[in-house]
Amino acid sequence: VRCVQETGINAEYMGLKKNRMSHRKFEHARCGSMGVCPRKRARHHHGKIRSFPKDDKSKPVHLTAFLGYKAGMTHVVREVTRPGSKRHQKEVIDAVTILECAPMSIVGVVGYVETPRGLRALTTVWAEHLSDECKRRFYKNWYKSKKKAFTKYAKKAADPKGKKLRERDIERLKRYCQVIRVIAHTQIGKIHLRQKKAHLMEIQVNGGSVKEKVEFALSKFEKDVRVGDVFQQNEFLDIMAVTKGHGVNGVVKRFGVRRLPRKTHRGLRKVACVGGWHPERVMHTVARAGQMGYHHRSERNKKVYKIGLGTRYGTKNNAKTEADPAEKNITPLGGFPHYGEVTEDYIMIRGGVMGTKKRAITLRKAIFPPTGRRTGETINIKFIDTASKIGHGRFQTAEEKLKFFGIAKPVAPVAEEKKEVAPATKAQSLTLQFTYHNQNCLLYTSDAADD
Repeated sequence: VRCVQETGINAEYMGLKKNRMSHRKFEHARCGSMGVCPRKRARHHHGKIRSFPKDDKSKPVHLTAFLGYKAGMTHVVREVTRPGSKRHQKEVIDAVTILECAPMSIVGVVGYVETPRGLRALTTVWAEHLSDECKRRFYKNWYKSKKKAFTKYAKKAADPKGKKLRERDIERLKRYCQVIRVIAHTQIGKIHLRQKKAHLMEIQVNGGSVKEKVEFALSKFEKDVRVGDVFQQNEFLDIMAVTKGHGVNGVVKRFGVRRLPRKTHRGLRKVACVGGWHPERVMHTVARAGQMGYHHRSERNKKVYKIGLGTRYGTKNNAKTEADPAEKNITPLGGFPHYGEVTEDYIMIRGGVMGTKKRAITLRKAIFPPTGRRTGETINIKFIDTASKIGHGRFQTAEEKLKFFGIAKPVAPVAEEKKEVAPATKAQSLTLQFTYHNQNCLLYTSDAADD
C-alpha cells in the first residue's frame, strides 16, 4: 500500500484498502482463566474459611461465620430505593437463593498465638457433653466403633483435678492468645437429610478484648446459635462452597476452546497444537481434558435480602410481606426440588450460590465490604414467589389452587341388580384342571360325566 501511495496509483484500483488485514488473526484472548488453577477436586465437601475479617476491638464481641444448606432458588419483587436513578421507586424482579440454617451448637474454644510464621494453636477447651452427631465426625465408621470419644475428657472435667487443669487452660487462653475461635457444629438432625454426621468448623470471635472473647465463648458452650445472631438484613457476606461436579470433560466444554474444522483427522473437539519442540514439555497454560466441577470456590459481597424464622419454632407465614397479605411459608408448593421442606431458619441471598441442593454452604462476614452509594440501599421486598418449582407454577398456596379447581365430588356407586341363576347340572359343568408335568408342559383334563 505504501508503494502504491508513493507512486500515485489509485489504491482502490489496485484492490487494496488501508487498515484491512489480508490474513487471519494470530492473536486472541486465551480460553479459560488461569486464576482458578489447578482444576482439581476439592478435599473438603463444605467450604473452608482460609481467612477471617480483621478484628476491631472497639466493636462488641460477635461471631463472624455460619454454616447453612442450600435448599433452592426462587424470585422476589422489590421496590428500588435509589434517588437519581431511573429505577427509583420502581419494581424489579431479583433471583434469590434460599439457604436453610439450623442452629449451630458451640462445643469448644481454641486459642492461637501469633508467630513470625503464622498462627500457632496454644490450647483447646471442650465442653463436657457432646452430641452423637458431633461425635460421628470423629469416626469413619460409627456403627462398628466403640463410641468412646471424649469419655475420658468428660470424666476429667468432673474430677477436682480435671477442673483445675481446665481452669488453667482457660487462664492460658486469656493470658497468651491473640486470636480466639470457637468450635461449632451443625445440628444436621433437624434438617431433613439422610446424613447423620454433623459438619464441624472453627468460627473466629471478633470484637472486644481477649478476656471478653474467651468469656463469650465459654458462655455459649452447649447452647444454640441461630443465623439471626450472626447476620442481619441488608448486610454483605462472603460465600465459600464446592461447585457442582461434572466429572471428566474435554477442552471444548472445560476451557471453551474453538472446535477444529469439520474434516479434521482424528477428531475436532481438541487443541490442534499443544506446544513447540522446545520447551520439551506441555506447558500448564495449555488447555487439556480433565476434571470439571467439584472445585472449591469463594464469592464475595453477596447481599442478604431476608432472614426468616423457622416454622419449627411456631413462626407462621414466614414468606408474608406487607404488600402480599397471603398466608404462606417459604417452602413452595410441592417443596423445593431435590430438597423438600424448609422448617428451620432460612437466609435469603441475592443471586445464585455455587453447589448442588443439600450442599453445605459456609457464610462469612465480608472481608472487603463495598462502600459505594448503591450498597447502602434498604431492601423492601413486596412479593416472594412460592409457586411450584416443578413445571410452570400457577398458584402461590394450596388454598388458592383448591379455590380454582374446586373439590372433586365422588361418584356414587351404582347398585347392580342380582340375577338368580339356576344351578347347573353336573353334566353341564366342566371343571378345567391344569397340572404341570415334569417337562413343564400343560395337560388338559375334564371331569364331565358321560360325554
